[in-house]
Amino acid sequence: MKDVFPILSCQNLSVGYGSTRILEGLNLKFYPGEFVSLLGPNGVGKTTLLRTLARLQRALEGRIFLKEMALAKMPSAKLARIMSVVLSVKHVPPLFQVHEFVAMGRYPYTVWTGRLTQDDDRAVADSLEMVGAQDLTFRDIDTLSDGEKQKIFIARALAQAPEVMLLDEPTAHLDLKHRMDIMTILQRLCREKGITVVASLHDLAVAARVSDRVALVRDRHIQAFGPPEDVLDQDTVADLYEFGRAAFNPMLGNIEIQGRGDAARVFVVGGMASAATFYRLLAKRGYDLVTGILMANDIDTAVAKSLGAFCLIQEDPMALSQALREHAMAALDTCDLVVDTGFSVCDLNRFNLDLLDYALAQGKPVFALDRGQKRPIYKLNPDTVYMADRETRLAALMDRRQGIV
Repeated sequence: MKDVFPILSCQNLSVGYGSTRILEGLNLKFYPGEFVSLLGPNGVGKTTLLRTLARLQRALEGRIFLKEMALAKMPSAKLARIMSVVLSVKHVPPLFQVHEFVAMGRYPYTVWTGRLTQDDDRAVADSLEMVGAQDLTFRDIDTLSDGEKQKIFIARALAQAPEVMLLDEPTAHLDLKHRMDIMTILQRLCREKGITVVASLHDLAVAARVSDRVALVRDRHIQAFGPPEDVLDQDTVADLYEFGRAAFNPMLGNIEIQGRGDAARVFVVGGMASAATFYRLLAKRGYDLVTGILMANDIDTAVAKSLGAFCLIQEDPMALSQALREHAMAALDTCDLVVDTGFSVCDLNRFNLDLLDYALAQGKPVFALDRGQKRPIYKLNPDTVYMADRETRLAALMDRRQGIV
């Protein structure tokens, strides 16, 4: 990576406890100002690796370098000025106010009396401001919420003026607002302060969005290490976490939960980003999904694939083959219900109107989401077309049609 020396690196590193190696043969480099996420199931060694990189426990084999100096030989005072650590198990001393607690991060800079200077007070105030917690300065720590406490722990780490921050599950047990706050703070520290952040995370969607690189940890090794756009694909993530009925959607960066597929078989005529919400709704209800004809780069295609739907995909946007048309009609013949998601019509997807016409000609019930589109064919078939203005209402009509309570 670039013509920049890594600020933190390891060579042939093995970590663990006693004679038990949890991870081995690690060769990693972390560069200034980048955000690196450690991803993997519980118990694979992410926390142990962070503790070893922080010199909180001994490496079983190999070497760690911080700013090109062997970590094992670095004086503790110098280490504390370069690296700060926020662990998942946190101890908060009683009767402390926030300012006093954050000021503990200044210990590498104070004289033996521990007295704070004006520069130290300014560093504490700046740290609280960076995490958006300046209004908590004189609050007792015992009165803070979990999200507020996490901000205070990060502020204490920032008060050390570090160049590297190691964090173990920084968003664990936090609500959505505070998770987003913490991740935004950490990303900003990388971008604005040039701090290298290495964090173990369980939120794959967040990691995909904020990380410059991700390390996939499993089976005693780093399985992959690189930009999330290169590393996180559906198969890799499924192998990492041993997903059953779930799949990572790389286009949207989230996890899709696949349905049972044991209810009626439904042909969803969608596309143009009109069907994604409805796919998820039907999957939750257990419907077996078939969908098409979709363009390869449509968001609907990405969501449908992740949900395990049988997809009819037009790879060439300029030419719809006769074979694909016939395949679509044959697939529709196997379905109990047909859904029109109210897609907009253009030259590229006009054949989907023919699919709806074919479905009605075969006597299939068609459930249409009313987005203001005018389909002349529906006026000719009022007894087999069911319309609703919301996905949930349309799904309820389908459930009643199938006798699902």
